[in-house]
Amino acid sequence: MKGHYKADPWSIIEEGFDPAMQEASESIFSLGNGRMGQRANFEEKYSGKTLQGTYLAGVYYPDKTRVGWWKNGYPEYFAKVLNAPNWIGIDVEINGEQLDLHRHKPVEFRRELNMKQGYLERSFAIYVGEGRLEIAARRFLSMKRDEIGAIRYAIRSVDFSGEVSFTPYIDGNVVNQDSNYDELFWEMESSKAVPGSAYLMARTRKTGFVACMTMCYTMELNGEALQPEPDVLQKEDYVSNRVRLKLDQGEEAILYKYVSVLSSMNHKKENMVDHGISVLIGAMELGFDKLFEEHASVWEENWAHSDIIIEGDTEAQQGIRFNIFQLNQTYTGKDERLNIGPKGFTGEKYGGSTYWDTEAYMIPFYLSTAREEVARNLLLYRYKHLEKAIENAEKLGFKDGAALYPMVTMNGEECHNEWEITFEEIHRNGAIAFAIFNYVRYTGDRDYLATHGLEVLIAISRFWCQRITWSEERKKYVMLGVTGPNEYENNVNNNWYTNKMASWTLSYTMGELEQLKNEDGTAYNQLIKKTGLKPEDETLAWKDIVEKLHFPYEENLKVLLQQDGFMDKEQLMAADLNPAERPINQHWSWDRILRSCFIKQADVLQGIFVFEDEFDQETMKRNFYFYEARTVHESSISPCVHAILANRIGRYEKAYEMYLRTSRLDLDDYNHEVDEGLHITSMGGTWMSVVYGFGGMMIKDELLSFEPNLPAGWKSLSFKILYRGRTLKVHIEKTKASITNMEGEGVDLFLAGKRVQLEEAGSVFAEL
Repeated sequence: MKGHYKADPWSIIEEGFDPAMQEASESIFSLGNGRMGQRANFEEKYSGKTLQGTYLAGVYYPDKTRVGWWKNGYPEYFAKVLNAPNWIGIDVEINGEQLDLHRHKPVEFRRELNMKQGYLERSFAIYVGEGRLEIAARRFLSMKRDEIGAIRYAIRSVDFSGEVSFTPYIDGNVVNQDSNYDELFWEMESSKAVPGSAYLMARTRKTGFVACMTMCYTMELNGEALQPEPDVLQKEDYVSNRVRLKLDQGEEAILYKYVSVLSSMNHKKENMVDHGISVLIGAMELGFDKLFEEHASVWEENWAHSDIIIEGDTEAQQGIRFNIFQLNQTYTGKDERLNIGPKGFTGEKYGGSTYWDTEAYMIPFYLSTAREEVARNLLLYRYKHLEKAIENAEKLGFKDGAALYPMVTMNGEECHNEWEITFEEIHRNGAIAFAIFNYVRYTGDRDYLATHGLEVLIAISRFWCQRITWSEERKKYVMLGVTGPNEYENNVNNNWYTNKMASWTLSYTMGELEQLKNEDGTAYNQLIKKTGLKPEDETLAWKDIVEKLHFPYEENLKVLLQQDGFMDKEQLMAADLNPAERPINQHWSWDRILRSCFIKQADVLQGIFVFEDEFDQETMKRNFYFYEARTVHESSISPCVHAILANRIGRYEKAYEMYLRTSRLDLDDYNHEVDEGLHITSMGGTWMSVVYGFGGMMIKDELLSFEPNLPAGWKSLSFKILYRGRTLKVHIEKTKASITNMEGEGVDLFLAGKRVQLEEAGSVFAEL
């Protein structure tokens, strides 16, 4: 698929229509605004292979699990983000024949996702007999008015004369492709169509979420407003208006469709229709062009502080902007009830639920590019689910306030239906603990620890303490039956990364408890009372684990070992795999994968990246060379870590290779699965691969530090960082780097290994 989309710094462009690429392009050209999202399905009918997808933030269905129900503690359901009623539909008929690009071969087909202003545009021509018609559609989901979507659909006759009809509609007869039992997830509540407008209200089964979509439209012929007399169709699950008109040579007809999309997440059912009409009236009065202008102005503001500028490499530039664009349209931080699913608003896979990816790969992006409360809201999401996390642990036999956060969740309950992930992949607890640490060290918001963070840390520490086992044989503590981030090894003992996260969490919690006790005795006592913590007894046990926990190590090679017994496997190299068998998860049996040494993503390297200040260069190098050779990168969150570490150890060509893989993972479809949706949560890792990798950003001695370098083909790299009320602009060239304080007080930091003082409105420079 590499090269299918034209390289452009600000747009994703597809020229020529290939039906085999349709589902992939539906993912690539997806739109969202934090409140809702829409795959790039055609407005008009398309009878070819397609994955229709309209998604509403926070709306889900508890699809009953297919396996594992006999196992005590097994989740009863696998939550699914729902394909909601289809609001973009505009059926088109030409001389009574329905337009369908599966049947009508388009010419001069062009599709563009404009990332600078946040819109999707499509154009093509068709021939009806000898007559040529040119069709152009533009749509956007308003970033300013996040309950509004708008479409401009134009048909221009070059030399055609005949009848054309437009049928804007809302269709509630939708299904989820990824339904365990082929259930229909929506029940219709009410619907109504009148000339010029219509609405449809639907309710989810079991969960009772209500969605209401209201549409209206205006029309023009040759630039003059039309007052059509439509045919009105109203059914329980479908509402529409059909407008017929005569189109002669040289004439152009335009339909402007405006839709309000509401859910019971934000509105009472009884108020939805009235509110939907109200916001629609406001949008229509403004008009399509002005509505778009205010939407584009929000994107201008977003890019002003989150853009990364790469000079000299168009593919690299396009890749990073595509990732940033998707991040900004997936999550805005306005609603602390919401989180980020691995596919965002671009597909059904992974259920649209929250994974540990948020804490590990997304929070760093929002910490540095958005207002402080955005990252804080992501942490509050977990804090508000603490009671559920404790309940999840209780179901598995843990007690006394121990918390196991779910691997997958919509509401705090575990809802994944794979045993290994649900019960063994417990490292997610560590990611949540580290996110608290990362937030506090970056923002300086220590109040968060006293009011929220330490409660979570205590509950997670209690879990680790109970989950770890004393081995009489080793005279060490051990962690049995786990799965690390590398899901190509299940039910292993002493996964190095999981043990490391457990040990670090216990140490960090003890340290912060002691600091709070010394700094604010009242807050400390309140915390002890609220959590029932027995400081002397519990922390004594934690300290003993930290001192005596077993970490696998290969003495001969001097590498940190993935887990006990890893060297029993046949040690093959990923480079020696038959390319025809890659990715192996699409060609090998699961049994064969589990018995191989091949790694989906390297657990050890993940740990070295997270705790890099604990490891010297030689240790980093040994482990990087060992694990990179065995890693197949079939996890979307693998290449970014390799890119960052490759930079740290001077493997700059490898760093660039891994950067392209992470930034263009979807654009070039490295893992042959983009048709299912984009890898949204890995996109935060892509941002890190630039800022932490080539920008060399880290926290060093409690100060921001930058150790920059550029890939060979780049002329320069520029980005902005928001840091404790400051806006810092970093500019890197081959032989020099600078940091400018664009807003805020002065600050001490490190640049190219030297501690410097950056004054208010000042700049600092370094030779590289």
